[in-house]
This record gives sequence, structure tokens and C-alpha cells, in this order.
Amino acid sequence: MSEKNLEDILKRVDQLEITKETSILSLINSLKNAGFNAKRLALACEIYNEMINDEECIKFFGLAGALVPAGMQRVVHDFIKEGFIDILVTTGANLTHDLAEALGYHHLQGGAINLNDLNDSDLHKAEMNRIYDVFMPNKVYEGIEDFISNLKIPDPQMSVSSFLRFLGKALPKDSQSILKICEQKEVPIFCPAFTDSGLALQLGFHNQKINLNHFKDMLEMVNLAWDAKKAGVCFLGGGVPKNFILQSLQFCPNSAMYAIQITMDRPEPGGLSGATLREAISWGKVNENAKYSTVISDATIALPIILWFLKESQRKKKI
Repeated sequence: MSEKNLEDILKRVDQLEITKETSILSLINSLKNAGFNAKRLALACEIYNEMINDEECIKFFGLAGALVPAGMQRVVHDFIKEGFIDILVTTGANLTHDLAEALGYHHLQGGAINLNDLNDSDLHKAEMNRIYDVFMPNKVYEGIEDFISNLKIPDPQMSVSSFLRFLGKALPKDSQSILKICEQKEVPIFCPAFTDSGLALQLGFHNQKINLNHFKDMLEMVNLAWDAKKAGVCFLGGGVPKNFILQSLQFCPNSAMYAIQITMDRPEPGGLSGATLREAISWGKVNENAKYSTVISDATIALPIILWFLKESQRKKKI
């Protein structure tokens, strides 16, 4: 490629300026002309907004890890409340911690504590569990156990998603939980690795005959993907939630036309959490003409910004 052709293709990097008039919309618009992950975050915001405005697009959301302890429960809740998620696939950890908050328990932050000064043996003796710089007392699990042990399971062989809908309905009406808002908005929650969680352990301990059907969920997910005229995906992290969505799209006529990934993982080890969205094109999971953006960022930083942008964009659209 000649130097002249490069000059025609390459654009100038604009130097970001923050003023008292700067809004979230103008900030993201400015970041489009920046570099590195600032530009990719702006692109992710635009792609997600386009997904929302595309009435034919079904929005699949993969939520890995345990973001609720870090304070992201209400952020995910509002994504669902605002109609920005049509199908949620998540980990049992997120649901366990979401249930804890819904029952009135809270996660604790380390504040000014220097993590290097912490003695995890002392935390264990004090029955205090640590998630990096967030803490959760053992009594939280005791409260979850009390709640779970009193549930009257209507069908011990129901699908996991059906159980999670039943669980959401059992929570207080004023709960700001993910489980509750999904039940209210009729957004299905799939948790393909449900047994890998404290919530499932408590459920199994107190319901020895329970055998939730994972295959019903697998087939239902494929049906939802198959019926989608257009599919859009957003992944926080990767792992099982990301694969559960993508494997369903792989066997459907329509691959994802919109794709967003927020991760801190690298592709070189071959794990799905760091795998690029471009790689998914080779599998037929993401369309070769898709609009996509991978943001290398902590999701606790990027996700609230995306929600803020989407809320303001949709508000402006209604004016």
C-alpha cells in the first residue's frame, strides 16, 4: 500500500478534551476519534445502541464471573429493566450473590485495607470470605440456606431456567435483583453450569430428589437462536456463558450480526474467555459482515459507562 493510499485511509487522532459541557454522549463521540481501548469502548457503545434500535435483533447477554459482589447488580438489573437484554446467560456465582443481596445481605468492601496486610488465615477463622477486595460473611450462606430450605419446588425435573423463573417469583416484589427483574420482564435466564455454585449446593442439600433438566435449556436456547431474525451478542468475560450462546448460534442459519466482548483475558492460551470475536467468524458463530468490538477492560469499569450511554441515547431518541 502506498503512502498516499495510507493518508487517505488513516484518520487523525483527536486529543480528548473534557469541559463542563461534556456529556456521556459527547464523551463517547470523542472517544471514537481516540486510540486503543478508548476507541473500542466507543465502538461497543455504538454497536449496542444499534442492536437496541434494530427491532429484529434478539440481544443475547453472557455474564461470566461474579460481578454482583463488585457492585454491578443494579447495572445488570437496569440493562434488563430498560429492555437492553432479551436473553441472559450467566454463572451460578452471579445468581448466588444476587440472591444474597435480594434477601437483604450485603457484600463488604475493603476500604482502606491494604490487601498485602491481610491474613487470609485470620479471615477464615473469622468466617469471612474474600473475593479480591470484597468480603462476604459465612452467615450469608446460612441465610440463603434458610430461604432455599423453605421453597416448595413444583417440579423436581423442571429445566434450570424454569427453576430460576420460579426463584425470581419467590423474591420480594420490591427486590432490585437480577432474578426478580428477569421474572417480571419475562427475560429467560440460562445457567448451563448451575451446579457449580453455592446456590445449587444448598438446593441439592435440601432437595435430594431434585434433578433439574439442563438438556431442556440447551434445546430451548437453540430454538431461540434459530428463531432470531437477527442476533446480537454481548459478553462480559467468557467461559460457559459465552460458549453456551455461541454454540447455539453455530447451528443456526443466522450468525451474530452484532458482537461485543469485554474481557481482560488473552487469546494465546486458547481459552474462550480470551478468544477474539474474529475467531468466532471461522466457526460461523459471528457473521463475517458483523459489526464487532472487543474491549480489553475490567467489566466493572466498562459496563456502567455503556449503560449510561445507552440510557442517555434512548432518552434523546424519545425527545
